[in-house]
This record gives sequence, C-alpha cells and structure tokens, in this order.
Amino acid sequence: MRVLFRLLPLAAVMCALSAPTAVAAPAPGYEEFTDCPSRTVNTSIRFCISSVVSGGHLQLGSKDTPITDPITLIGATTNVGGFVLGTFDGGRQTVPGGLVGVTGLDWLTDVLTGDALKVFARTELAGAPSNPALDPVRLPIKIKLENAVLGNNCYIGSDSNPIQLVLTRFTTNPPPPNQPITGSEGTSLTDAATGITRISDIHLVDNSFAAPAANGCRLNLGLLHVGIDDLVNLQSGLPSPAGTNEAIQIADGAVAPIQRVYPTLGFE
Repeated sequence: MRVLFRLLPLAAVMCALSAPTAVAAPAPGYEEFTDCPSRTVNTSIRFCISSVVSGGHLQLGSKDTPITDPITLIGATTNVGGFVLGTFDGGRQTVPGGLVGVTGLDWLTDVLTGDALKVFARTELAGAPSNPALDPVRLPIKIKLENAVLGNNCYIGSDSNPIQLVLTRFTTNPPPPNQPITGSEGTSLTDAATGITRISDIHLVDNSFAAPAANGCRLNLGLLHVGIDDLVNLQSGLPSPAGTNEAIQIADGAVAPIQRVYPTLGFE
C-alpha cells in the first residue's frame, strides 16, 4: 500500500491529453475524484488519485517561475502498474519580468501597460505520464508562454521535443553544476470511514533534465508580426543543458479505492 502514497505533484507538471473519464458522478463525499476513470473504462483500475500542486517552482535556463496557481491531476492506477489519466489542469503561473523580461525589448513599456505586459506560463502534457504512484515519475511536458503579443503558439518544448521531467521524492544525481537535492514523501492519514488516504506536503524534485529552446514566439503589434524565438531564447538562456535546470513541486494528494468512489461501477 505504501507505493500508493507516492503521488505526482505535477509541475511543473503538465496540454491536457485527452483520456476517457468516468461515466458517472462519484458517490457523495468523493467529489474531489470527479473525472477519475471508472472500471467501465478499464476493468483493471484499482484506485482513484487526486493531486493538487500549490507550491514549488520551475527553473528553465535563466528564468525561475514560482508555482502559485494550483496544478491539478485526477486519474486512476491499475493493478498492472498502469495509469489512466482523467483530467489535468496545468495552472497559469506569472513569469517574473513579464514581457520585457522574456523578450529584452525595453521599449515595449512605451506602447503597452498593465496586464498587457504580463506573461503567464501554463504547463501542458507533451506525452503520457508514467504511473504517479511509482517513483520516479516520468513526465513529458511543454510550457506555453501566454501573452497576446507573443501569439498563441509560443512554447518551451513541444510534443516531439518535450521537457522530460523525472520527478523523485528521494535524492537526485544531477550532472554539474547542479548539486543533489532531496524530496519527501510527505505525511499520510487514512480515514477509516471513507477509505480516503490523504497525503500532505509531498515534495517531488528533479534537477537533471535539459530544457529545449522556445519556438513559435512572435512579436505581434499592429501591423508588425515577426518571429522572436531568438530573442526569447537569448533572454531565457535556452536551450539549457542537463544540470542547469530545476523543478520542485509541493503538493497535497488523496487516494481512494475505486469501489468507494463508484460503488455501482467499482466491481466486475
């Protein structure tokens, strides 16, 4: 049972991959597992998992973005070690330095003000994650940089060239110059009445991954539409080799037996 408590705090997580979701609402008291796939989707499902990342950071190259907007994952584990994704919301983090910091174009403050100068980072999945109940968790992601001036396709990483996080609650072994860092399992408590096990203050870490270059970024101002990938990469220190990046995700999670979540769908 211990392995069930190694939940995935996604940082920095994770494009929602489409996946089948439950065909019925969870039982009263189990609403936090809404969209957990049921056994009508996969007969080998055993447990529902809900995870909410509320802290940590993602440092890619020279840019370090704190996680302040929750990142949520709901899915199910199977009796053969698999994972069936239900839903994923990658959050919307504020990028320090905003549009000027991302592009290096100081003159933008002369033509834009307020929210127009803000840049947000949204984590999207760039492939299927491994079973979040096992350690380490392999998580391919891409980061969308959101700002109207940058266009709708400004990404760090892609489906074909993702950021490959390998998150662990143990100690990393990164290439230099990074030094080892250590995560933690957090603390867990099971409610005998509901069968829900809650795990708080989970820390998953990785500082061994490489960060690819930004792509698809454009400067869109009036009649001006020009690619600025080189500017974004220069300002962000991208691409960034393994040993120069870091992901720390702090989360709370919950696990419940499938038959408790879906009493009428939990057994064959």
